[in-house]
Amino acid sequence: MKTKNDVQLTIRVDKELKESAEILFSQLGMNMSTALNIFLRKAVNEGAIPFAVSAKHSGFGADLSPEDVTSMFTAVVQREIAKNQQNGYPVARYDRDTKQAYLKYSDGRTEYVNG
Repeated sequence: MKTKNDVQLTIRVDKELKESAEILFSQLGMNMSTALNIFLRKAVNEGAIPFAVSAKHSGFGADLSPEDVTSMFTAVVQREIAKNQQNGYPVARYDRDTKQAYLKYSDGRTEYVNG
């Protein structure tokens, strides 16, 4: 949902990474902006990056393929969605046909967000 407090953020990423991320997020029913907002909110809520970051071997690093990282990220997002649904919270989705974000409530209601 766009508000007057929204700001635009510009970042640089590898082209292939961006394209792979867009495919993944689309499969999860969201766009890049929604996914990055989820990451930022989770980081702020936890007061930390929401996964291990270390120079030591931590199970997350250079020894993982992009497919491994994508799979791990997908699993985390799916767990968060399931947890939110279990707690009765709405889940953010993206309708590719109408190109609109919407909230899906546990009671089956769908509420489109004004863009």
